[in-house]
Amino acid sequence: MSVIRIWQSTVGKKVVMAVSGIFLMLFLITHLAGNLTMFAPDDGALFNQYAHKLESMGVLLYVAEAGLLAIFLFHVVAAFQVYLGKKRARAGGYDRDASKGGPSKLTVASRSMIITGIVLLIFIPVHIWMFKFNAGQEFTYTEVGGEEVKNLYAVVVESFQNPWIAFGYTAVMLLLGLHLRHGFWSSLQSLGAMSPRWTPAIYAVGLIFALLLAGGFLLLPLYFFFFGEIPDAGMGGGL
Repeated sequence: MSVIRIWQSTVGKKVVMAVSGIFLMLFLITHLAGNLTMFAPDDGALFNQYAHKLESMGVLLYVAEAGLLAIFLFHVVAAFQVYLGKKRARAGGYDRDASKGGPSKLTVASRSMIITGIVLLIFIPVHIWMFKFNAGQEFTYTEVGGEEVKNLYAVVVESFQNPWIAFGYTAVMLLLGLHLRHGFWSSLQSLGAMSPRWTPAIYAVGLIFALLLAGGFLLLPLYFFFFGEIPDAGMGGGL
């Protein structure tokens, strides 16, 4: 079967969505690990050094970002096509909005996947613009280990002093948790890895995974809003 035929089938789209989703979840784990360095008691030195190391990768970083973007686009396109296919199939009005039981049971997480997905689709470019590009403003620099680096830590702390940004970010992270709650086990199910014997355990692991990831990400805005100190003028490029 050709790649085009696989893509054209609903099963093929679900497999693409599952595989891309797993890669994106792995990325979220590494991204969170990097973000948590902001909690180091060193006024952001470790986080700024981590960010500088990434930027120092040069072309390799661009290649990695392009690959991540491609994976993300495959995930989004496959998800929308599967969703629209289901909507067309229900056009006759005979589909009942009820649980099938077992791992396929309808939940708030499963029924809201398209909504949480759209919110995340809007949030991601805004997030990148705000923090990676400092909302178009010039960055200021700080010294770490005798080297001058961008003070991204100051940008983050200053941004989360804004209640609209801090609580808006927190709300989106709650929706991310909801998205991951269903997406974790749904990906495994689409790949045929959901044995009935292990379904309850995998379902529980999916819940724990979603809570840890979303919880880790929303710790940042809440912590810096309530306990963070606005960097001194000139330390970072505020938003």
